[in-house]
Amino acid sequence: MDLPDAGFRRVLVVGTGALGVAFLPFWINWLNNSLPQTEKRYALTRSARRFVSADAVSVLSGREVFIDDWNEFSGVDVPHVELARWADLILVHPATLSFVSRFALGIADTPLTVALQSTGALVGVAPSLPPGALKNPVVQGHLETLRSRPGVVLAPTVEAESASTGEVEDGGSAPLNELYDLCCAAQRRAGP
Repeated sequence: MDLPDAGFRRVLVVGTGALGVAFLPFWINWLNNSLPQTEKRYALTRSARRFVSADAVSVLSGREVFIDDWNEFSGVDVPHVELARWADLILVHPATLSFVSRFALGIADTPLTVALQSTGALVGVAPSLPPGALKNPVVQGHLETLRSRPGVVLAPTVEAESASTGEVEDGGSAPLNELYDLCCAAQRRAGP
């Protein structure tokens, strides 16, 4: 594991509304076993909660889950500022087409997207795209924007079977451990 060289002390894992977020409990266990000294927090978008419960994530992580919805916070809370400052590394896994597009365009309409647009943390993104999306020039442009953005690591997509069509094609999200390793490598290249 690359943690000693990378120096990530605080990692925020963000699950979005792709079906692969259902495996987040597995990845929580992997992170706890692989990175026991790293402080970890978890965030779920509203759409992620269709596939994984905040209660399960909270119990497995031992922490309250950050829900990406302004209605979850009082008028005096500023969760986006605290979250943006807290993390050394933010891993968005899996990242839906909607999330990738909004992040690439700089849209900041939820607490989490505001935090991502204003953080100094390294942000790793593992896209999980529907069949055919990689052929779309707009999607290609969004991916290229993220690939070239300083402070962002974009994992390559992998072949996966679509839950909708049953077809196997490129567009699945890379495993979380691979996204983490890509971020460690990028951190080492960037230096202190």
